[in-house]
Amino acid sequence: MKADIGIKLRPLSAVDLDAANAVIEAAIMTWHLPDRVKRLSLPSYRYDAHDLEHLKLMGAVDEADAIVGVASWEPASVADTPSGANGLLLHGIYVIPTLHKSGIGSRLLDAAIKAAHQGGFDGLLVKANPDAQGFFSAKGLQPLSTQDAGRDYPYRFWRDLRAD
Repeated sequence: MKADIGIKLRPLSAVDLDAANAVIEAAIMTWHLPDRVKRLSLPSYRYDAHDLEHLKLMGAVDEADAIVGVASWEPASVADTPSGANGLLLHGIYVIPTLHKSGIGSRLLDAAIKAAHQGGFDGLLVKANPDAQGFFSAKGLQPLSTQDAGRDYPYRFWRDLRAD
């Protein structure tokens, strides 16, 4: 299935959380990590109604309105952005495994970039899973160097929007 055929993006709400979390779990289970690590980390990736007070959740839905992809974002801490820029933090992009490489992740990334533009942010910050580094690099995001190994997440990417 191509993402541009029948896939639409829409904001997610509390009624969508079970389906969104199922997509996230399916995506995480494809990561190159030991099964125990995936199982133990899953609770920290699941969203609940409280998260909706702070995060914007965007879903990619098919013709039947089934959620097949999820992205979430919120304002980033200036301590995490280059030179203390005003950034939007993309928490993650998750796509059901059968639709990986279909363009859904790209569309969700584009939605986050659009939200950053509309919100007046200087850029988009991503703290990526190691498996997703190639995706974000291919999409033109720049890797950030680790300034403080004890604090900085090692797989951070930045898309500067000030030049756009």
